[in-house]
Amino acid sequence: MRPARLPLALLGAVLGLAVLGTACSTPARAASSATVAENVDIGGGRTIYVECHGEATDGAPTVLLMSGGGTASDLWHAPEQEGPNVYDTIGAQTRTCALDRPGVQYLDGAPSRSTPVAQPTDPKDGARDWDSVIRALGMEGPYVIAAHSFAGNIARVFATEHPDDVKGIVFIDVLSPELRASMTPEEWAIWVPANNRTPEQLAAYPDMEQYDFDHSLDQVEAAEVEVPPSPKPVVVLQASVKFDQLVPQYLDEGFLPPWVPRDFGQVIDRTNAAAQAKLAAEYPGSQHITNTNSAHNIMIENAPIVIKAVEDVLAAVEAGRTTVS
Repeated sequence: MRPARLPLALLGAVLGLAVLGTACSTPARAASSATVAENVDIGGGRTIYVECHGEATDGAPTVLLMSGGGTASDLWHAPEQEGPNVYDTIGAQTRTCALDRPGVQYLDGAPSRSTPVAQPTDPKDGARDWDSVIRALGMEGPYVIAAHSFAGNIARVFATEHPDDVKGIVFIDVLSPELRASMTPEEWAIWVPANNRTPEQLAAYPDMEQYDFDHSLDQVEAAEVEVPPSPKPVVVLQASVKFDQLVPQYLDEGFLPPWVPRDFGQVIDRTNAAAQAKLAAEYPGSQHITNTNSAHNIMIENAPIVIKAVEDVLAAVEAGRTTVS
C-alpha cells in the first residue's frame, strides 16, 4: 500500500495538497438503516459530508468513527487497503457513521467535502459538528466511539457533553493531554512546531484543518474536570512501530523540519507509551493493547485489531458491563 500521511498525533503530519472543491447538500433524512453518503445541511450556511450504513437494532449503540487530525472519512475504508476495513465490517453489525470535518483531506489528497470554516478549530468544535449531524439525521444514542489520533480529544469532549449516551470508547493511538504531560517543556517545544502546518501547505490549501495544540488539550482537561470520565468499556490501542527508526528516515526524505533532532523518535516512543498507559488508567478495567503490529494509522495497517476492539466494546455494552472483560 502507498504510505498515507505521517502521523499528526505523534510527529510531522504530511498532507497531500489540493484545491478545495465544492459539494452539494441534501436535506437531512430521518435515522434509519438507509445508507447515507452525502452532504447534510446543518444550518448556518454549512454542510457536512457524512457516511452512515447499517442498522442499530434493539437499542444497540451506533458507532461513531472519528478520524484523526487532517484526515477524512475514508480513513476507515481506505481505497488501497487490503482485507476487511472498519467501516464496512462494523456497519454490517450495527449503525456506523463517519464524517469529514472542515479542512481535512482524503488519503489521495482531495479536500474535505464539508463547508470550510475559520481555522484553527478545537475539540469542542469537532464535538459540536457531530451534535449537528446527529440532530440533522434524527439519530439517537447510545453511542460507541472509535477515535483516532487528534480525534481522541473530540471523543473525550463529546463524552463529557453526553455522559449518558456514550457507552464505550476505542482510542486508537490518540494524541492527548497525557502526551503533553509526559514530555518536558523542551520536548513539547519541539513537538508543537514540528506538527504545525507549513506555509506551503496553507498556501496550497488555505482552509486546511489546523489546531492550537495547547488550547485544545487545555479544553479537554477542563471538560473532564467538570464532568469526570465515567466507568465504561474502553480499549486503548497503541502503535507498536518505533519512531526512533522512522524519524531519521522522515528527516532524510524532507518530511520533517531539519531542526528536529535525529533522536527525537526516542522521545516520541517514550512519551507516547507513557501517555497511552496514563489514558488507560483513567478507565479502570480498560484494555491497553501495545502489540498492534502497526504504525500510527492502525485502522489501515491492522484493521482486524481495531475491528475486534470495537466488537469487544459493543459486546460489553450489550452485556451491561462497564469493563471490556
